[in-house]
Amino acid sequence: MVQFEHQSVMPKEVLDLLVTDATGVYVDATLGAGGHALKLLQTYPDLRLIGVDQDAYALSYATDRLAAYTDRCNVLKGNFRYLTALLASIGVRQVSGILFDLGVSSPQLDQRERGFSYQQEDAPLDMRMDLDNPLTAFRLINQRPEQEIRHALQTFGEERWAARIAQFIVQARQVEPIRTSGQLVDIIRAAVPAAARRSGGHPARRTFQALRIWVNDELGALNEGLEEGWHVLVPSGRLVVIAFHSLEDRIVKNRFRDWSTQSEGRLVTRHPLMANAQELADNPRSRSAKLRAVEKLTH
Repeated sequence: MVQFEHQSVMPKEVLDLLVTDATGVYVDATLGAGGHALKLLQTYPDLRLIGVDQDAYALSYATDRLAAYTDRCNVLKGNFRYLTALLASIGVRQVSGILFDLGVSSPQLDQRERGFSYQQEDAPLDMRMDLDNPLTAFRLINQRPEQEIRHALQTFGEERWAARIAQFIVQARQVEPIRTSGQLVDIIRAAVPAAARRSGGHPARRTFQALRIWVNDELGALNEGLEEGWHVLVPSGRLVVIAFHSLEDRIVKNRFRDWSTQSEGRLVTRHPLMANAQELADNPRSRSAKLRAVEKLTH
């Protein structure tokens, strides 16, 4: 079994907000290690669960973990931006609820060869969630023009020093290709002024976030995935989304608000839910999580 241990965020809140029909069909659109899916299947013995993920490592682990529930659980490989087609492939047209647990998971960060973490010095610059994706962080860093790199760091990482970092990247790659996370971290450290490095966390954090989002087109996929989810949701069904940074949460907040003001949906959470003190102590990853839920009112 692939080792893909991962602690699910706000599991009780997810179950409480997501399930409106205990005999319905539900989608975990970011299956990961299957933590939320397992709790749904254990708690609701008549519920059917469809798990979707683009990460083959996660799917391998989750498939084994959910093996006892194969009679009412399907596992599909794919990106949730294609949710309608994925569901249609198993004869499902509508569902009672969909969970999106966004962002990179702890196991992905821990796998050196995936290149997600700035703390793995000799890791390759990969950052693909779907290994069938031909686009890697290495290709972006070494082939894209300086202006495009700067724009990505500004847009996806909200990086104050995006222009300097992009400039230093282009200068460095003219000497030799930038192949590892350690090389990139060193370039970023050189680009960010010393005074700025003394506060605000690791100087490479925002750049690595930006590259990951860029490689995987995460914001584009989220916009499309929410629309796909809304399309296949039955009236009175719900979308529940856990976001981990402001860019994701802003998209979710605005889309939920639009559906609500257009009388297509009802906000179940007027303000995002956050992890409680006990969960924060047990699972530090939950610190930045924001959970929002919306209920569909019309076809």
